[in-house]
Amino acid sequence: MSTYPDDLRELIEKYLAGLRFSAIPETEGLDEAMRYSLLAGGKRIRPVLALATSRSLAVEPESMLPAAAAIELIHTYSLIHDDLPAMDDDDLRRGRATSHVVFGENVAILAGDGLFAEALRLFTEHQQGEPASVLAALRELLAAIGVDGMVGGQYVDVTQEELGAEQLRGLHALKTGRLIAASLGVVLVLAGPNEPDTIPYRRFAEELGVLFQIVDDILDVTGSDEELGKRHGSDERHGKLTYVSLFGLERARELAAESHRKAHEALAAVRGDPRDLSQITDFIYTRQS
Repeated sequence: MSTYPDDLRELIEKYLAGLRFSAIPETEGLDEAMRYSLLAGGKRIRPVLALATSRSLAVEPESMLPAAAAIELIHTYSLIHDDLPAMDDDDLRRGRATSHVVFGENVAILAGDGLFAEALRLFTEHQQGEPASVLAALRELLAAIGVDGMVGGQYVDVTQEELGAEQLRGLHALKTGRLIAASLGVVLVLAGPNEPDTIPYRRFAEELGVLFQIVDDILDVTGSDEELGKRHGSDERHGKLTYVSLFGLERARELAAESHRKAHEALAAVRGDPRDLSQITDFIYTRQS
C-alpha cells in the first residue's frame, strides 16, 4: 500500500472536528446531521490536496485550512445529495448509513444545503489573504461546482443515456475532475506563484481527476462493501456508463496506469517539493489493487 501524507489528513480532520454550525437550540438537530456526514472519516483527498499544494509552494498548510475545509464541506454536501433516493439511492457511505437513512430525506437535503452555505461563510470569513485574492480563489471554487462543473456533471449523469468515450471523459471532468482541480487551483490563486509556475500543477490536477474516476469505476466492480465503505456495483445497478463498462476491466486498468504516469510527468515539472502530491497520486492509483 502506498504511503499518504497523514499529517495533513490529521490537520484537516482536527479542524473539521472543531466546526460548529448552530447558534440556537432550534437548529441543533441540523448541526448534528451536518456533522454526522462531515465527520464520517475517509482520506480527505480534496482538502489534503489543497494542503499538499500549499506545502509544495513553501506556504504553511495551516494558513490554507479554511479554504481546504470549505472544499470538504462542499464535497460532503455533494455526497449527501448524491445518495438521496431521487439520485443514486444509496444507503451506505463511508461505512455508515447515509444521511437520509438516519435523519430522513428532508433533513438530509437541508444538511447538504447547510454545508454548502457554511462553506462559503467559512471561506469568506476565515481564509487569510489579500481580499482580491480570496475573492478570486472563491470564484475558482464556485466555478468548479456550478453548472459548468460538478453540478452540471451530475445533471449529465442523471439525464444522458448514450455516452461515448469522449463524452464519458467530459462528464467526469465536470462531475469529479473540476472539484479535484479546484483543490489545487484555490491554493494557487491564494499563494500567488507566477502564472507559468502554475501550469504543471493544473496539468497534474486534470490528469489526477481522470485517474481518480477510472480507479473509482474499477473499485465499483472489484471492491467489497467493507473496502469501499459503500455498496459496490452501484453503477451497474443504475445502468451507468463507466470506464469499465465501456472499455472492459483490463483496458480500464491500462488507462489508469497511463493517467498515473502522466500525473507524475506533470509533477516532475513542478518547482518546489511535490512529494505529498506524489504520495496522493500513488495512493489513488494503488487503491485499485
